[in-house]
Amino acid sequence: MSTILKNLLLRLAQSGMFEPVWADYIGQEWRRNASRVWEVSEEDITTQWQDMQLAFPRADMGIVTEFEKGLNKSDPKDWHVIAAGRAALARYPGQSVCILTRNLRDFNRSELRQLGLSLSDPDAFLAKCYELNADLLMQLLAMIPDDAITIGRPREPLETVLRRERLFRLNNLIAQDENAAA
Repeated sequence: MSTILKNLLLRLAQSGMFEPVWADYIGQEWRRNASRVWEVSEEDITTQWQDMQLAFPRADMGIVTEFEKGLNKSDPKDWHVIAAGRAALARYPGQSVCILTRNLRDFNRSELRQLGLSLSDPDAFLAKCYELNADLLMQLLAMIPDDAITIGRPREPLETVLRRERLFRLNNLIAQDENAAA
């Protein structure tokens, strides 16, 4: 997940639109991969992780291996993600839990449904958020050019950034609303 998308999702969570969930192993995996993918120092990644933990104290489900029991249809390499979702369901009964990933094919939807979990890619999730509160999402999207500059990218039109981030549905919804308003 890119810095642009990560920041957008975390701001959306800070606004109260959803509550993020992760687990110990997800945090380890994120820290290991983030410094390599984003070419950022491990120290910066550790600081970002600590900031995320402080901003979302209810998010960390801890060690969730007990919730991997009984999983057999989804990719075993992603059982820890499902386990984090199951831990969240156990900790926060009555809340809906959605696994947000670009790797949809690694998760068996039938297995997730039986466990009470849903599955979405970032584009579908953000499109749904836009439908629920377009004004809020547009306010958050307005911050993206500054995020791009912070990571050394040029200021670009929102449409260009959304296409690069593979947020095609969201981009189309925004374009439809802009065309309707014109």
